[in-house]
Amino acid sequence: MYGMPDEIEVTADGALRIITLNRPDALNAVNDNLHSGLASLWNQLTDDPEVRAAVLTGRGKAFSAGGDFTYLAELGEDPALRAKTIRHGRELVLGMARCRVPVVAAVNGPAVGLGCSLVALSDTVYMAPTAYLADPHVQVGLVAADGGPLTWPLQISLLQAKEFALTGTRIPAERAVALGLANHVSDDPLADAIACAKKMMDLPQQAVEATKRMLNIHLERAVLASLDYANMAEEISFQTDDFRATIARLTAPKS
Repeated sequence: MYGMPDEIEVTADGALRIITLNRPDALNAVNDNLHSGLASLWNQLTDDPEVRAAVLTGRGKAFSAGGDFTYLAELGEDPALRAKTIRHGRELVLGMARCRVPVVAAVNGPAVGLGCSLVALSDTVYMAPTAYLADPHVQVGLVAADGGPLTWPLQISLLQAKEFALTGTRIPAERAVALGLANHVSDDPLADAIACAKKMMDLPQQAVEATKRMLNIHLERAVLASLDYANMAEEISFQTDDFRATIARLTAPKS
């Protein structure tokens, strides 16, 4: 559906779309296909008149384990791929912020890096008890142009956002709810997310969508205030010695 790559499965349940990140053997780590698909998905949902809500989850043990290290290494070496990825990151963030329909995240496992950003850009979040959020961009030598730091200052204190962004600290599900980064801890996040989405679909459509838009105007303005700088800084960070050394270590054959 929507011409998505194999790494993204979109299924229809009436007016609901269930979006599943589909690289379970790689813990749904983000590669070029997955990133490119997510960049175009949100505008397609907005333009589909049959859609009333969406649920976002991951297949297997993880929601998304962050960036695929091989993909990250390619980004450090390939200027064209890097430019496309930076552009797609911008489209992904703004596409989610502007998406017409409610997006409910079912965080079935770790949500790291871009996975963490997808959660932060969702409208309601259910997390499994063992799930956690983390944004380790800085730990691998990158600026988080499409990561948690774009949105966290709207959701939690600036001091907490700085700590999580600068250290990559894991945020367990219970603490994420207590801080306001998630809504609920759930033993069955997918079932609860679907039930929540269907509850929203039963409400008057224009009221739901216009209220979401009203709230997300705050989000979009905050994102736009820093997004261009973040994109420029991330592109530079892909070319630093620190990033290249870190990725070389992470991708080195295990002895």
